[in-house]
Amino acid sequence: MTARVMTARPGSSSAPILQVSGLSKRFGARCLLHDIDLRVDAGERVMLLGESGSGKSTLLNLIAGLECPDEGRISIDGEPVDASSPDRSARLRREKLGFVFQAYHLLPHLDATQNVAVPLLLLQVSPTLARERARAMLARVGLSKREHAMPATLSGGEQQRVALARALVHEPVLLLADEPTGNLDPRNAARALSLMLDQVARTHAALLMVTHSEAAAASGDRSLRLALDDELGASLVAGSTDPTS
Repeated sequence: MTARVMTARPGSSSAPILQVSGLSKRFGARCLLHDIDLRVDAGERVMLLGESGSGKSTLLNLIAGLECPDEGRISIDGEPVDASSPDRSARLRREKLGFVFQAYHLLPHLDATQNVAVPLLLLQVSPTLARERARAMLARVGLSKREHAMPATLSGGEQQRVALARALVHEPVLLLADEPTGNLDPRNAARALSLMLDQVARTHAALLMVTHSEAAAASGDRSLRLALDDELGASLVAGSTDPTS
């Protein structure tokens, strides 16, 4: 059995951006996540490690309200996440959350600028201002010359950077990132990581990032690891900045 550890920053006193309590998720007879407790404060950067199949992506999906937990509670900026209420979950994601998916999830019929502008348009930002902010964010990820490109014409690394720009453009209070540098070359990986860290610092947001990169993990304020137990499922333990440990 895995020992339980503190999964909050020592000395935290203010209300957290992300609070997860007693979270469990089963798939059939298999318990994937077991009794997960997690707190992430404003301005904090938490890196999540774990071997393939340990439930890292599932945990992010649960936090985002894209899947329903079997047990436990989740709140973002003091508001409960309720995946059983699609409208409420969609509003919470729209207003408070940025999510960099491992599979990008770009809208194929929209160009890069239009994809990045979607979160702003959903928040009723004017189309003109939304386009301006989307183009500025694309420039920050090094894609100013690809702002009119359709997703099918973008490389995997370019699609990843568009997805990152889309997740950041509306300045969410919580950024969830699932291997956001996994398909990038070292130069662009460093650039994307720097952008996320700068955005968190500038807006006093919170970051929970899944990564296998030792350099990325070391850039966080702390790291946690999902440790598998054949009987109980995965639990959070204190992480190492060495993703192979």
